[in-house]
Amino acid sequence: MTKLKWLERLGLVCWVVTLLTFAITVTINVRSLYVFDIDHLQILHNTILSKKELLHNFDQLMAYLNRPWVEKLVMRDFPVSKSGAFHFYEVKKLFLLNYALLFLSVIPSGIYLRHLKKTKRLWTLYQPFQLIAAVPIVIAFLMAVNFDRFFVAFHGIFFHNNDWIFNPATDPIINVLPETFFLHCFIVFFVLLEGLLISQLLIGRHALKK
Repeated sequence: MTKLKWLERLGLVCWVVTLLTFAITVTINVRSLYVFDIDHLQILHNTILSKKELLHNFDQLMAYLNRPWVEKLVMRDFPVSKSGAFHFYEVKKLFLLNYALLFLSVIPSGIYLRHLKKTKRLWTLYQPFQLIAAVPIVIAFLMAVNFDRFFVAFHGIFFHNNDWIFNPATDPIINVLPETFFLHCFIVFFVLLEGLLISQLLIGRHALKK
């Protein structure tokens, strides 16, 4: 295989990573989803806090997860156990890894797309994205069949301990982060990612017709 082919394959991988990490970045930062779920899931029934107070604590949690310079998790109205703090630390590492991959992949992705456009080879996106776009659909179907099992499997892949299983007595934050909220997060992620992947498929098909 020629050097150009290898570089194009590397560019494709970088572009897929960019799309994936972008979808994750948008999903984990959609604050409005939690605002909606506070009312939709009646989360305030599980706490004595007002909606404004609850959102303040949620913002403190997200600031810790998103900002490398915030080294300790402190929420004004929620104590955190040692195991709970360690789980959120592991989540923080995944957040930062996602941002790093997005940052590192976006420039080579831009070079790759510019090369395809310049050489009039955008049509090469069509075939690989036919397969790539099918992957989230399969995973989303498995999630829809049994979200509880999917949720457990997800944690089994990314966390090699049981610290994610919170005890409401020591980590009451779990009372205001119901599983259904995470289901909604996954739905937003899969819809966004699939939309991005299909857009690449359509770009490739359009270029192929031309």
